[in-house]
Amino acid sequence: MLITGGRGFIGRQLAKRLEERAEVAVFDLPDDDIRDPAAVTAAAEGAGVVFHLASMVSGECERDFDGAFRTNLEGTRNVLEACRAAGTKPRFVFASTFAVFGGSAMPDTVADTTHLAPQTTYGITKAASELLVNDYTRKGFVDGRAARLPTVIVRPGPPNAAASSFASAVFREPLSGQDYSLPVDLDTRMPVIGERTVIECLVRLAEVESDAVGDDRALNLPSISVTAGEMVESLKRVAGGKPLGRITVEPDSAVQAIVRGWATRATADRARALGLPECDDLDSIVEAYIETWLA
Repeated sequence: MLITGGRGFIGRQLAKRLEERAEVAVFDLPDDDIRDPAAVTAAAEGAGVVFHLASMVSGECERDFDGAFRTNLEGTRNVLEACRAAGTKPRFVFASTFAVFGGSAMPDTVADTTHLAPQTTYGITKAASELLVNDYTRKGFVDGRAARLPTVIVRPGPPNAAASSFASAVFREPLSGQDYSLPVDLDTRMPVIGERTVIECLVRLAEVESDAVGDDRALNLPSISVTAGEMVESLKRVAGGKPLGRITVEPDSAVQAIVRGWATRATADRARALGLPECDDLDSIVEAYIETWLA
């Protein structure tokens, strides 16, 4: 199995999950190399399953338009072309995003079939990549499936450049005793998914038979819709009497502009029909983070 972006948060956890199977070999491809067709072709040789996670994140893409297209769109095509050259029609699991939705006509709750009208460069590159996965599958080059990820929480380590990074930092920093300035209003709502659930969803999606996916290979992963204020309340409940860093609200206009253009709620009918796991409640997600990363 090949995991692009295997050094990232989700990639590392996915690799650990897959290594539980003795018959599985996991390859790690650094993100930068997906811009190099030769490096990608060499890495994909012999791969029966490819998880394509490598990507620039939302904030980076807004600051670096050219880099976003080289990495997120051209890089995705490089990986697809490597799979095509291999001639093995590997199962190809692409990490897309709820940021493919957007625009003034976006409904309050987005579904698998909601029209895609992304309002960020990040979302544009992911939406275009979904179409590539569809066509490479139609042509028989890969057996593709694109998982639209909501914001994944709680990410350990330093914050990244994603506009949604506050959704992890609001838990992570206070639990470490650090004060944190929340860059969005408390009423800011967004769909989220826990780390454990997203890993199991990706593994399960790779196992699903091709005919069950259908001709549109992209689907929403299960999520729960929460506000920033509900995140703070969940943190306090789960922490109990543990001392926490202080949380203040200091909205950042750039972050708010990006996040408020995203979907606030989502359904995941196709994922559920395929047997992908449901998302845990918010308190359970925070408890899992404490158990995995702090205990």
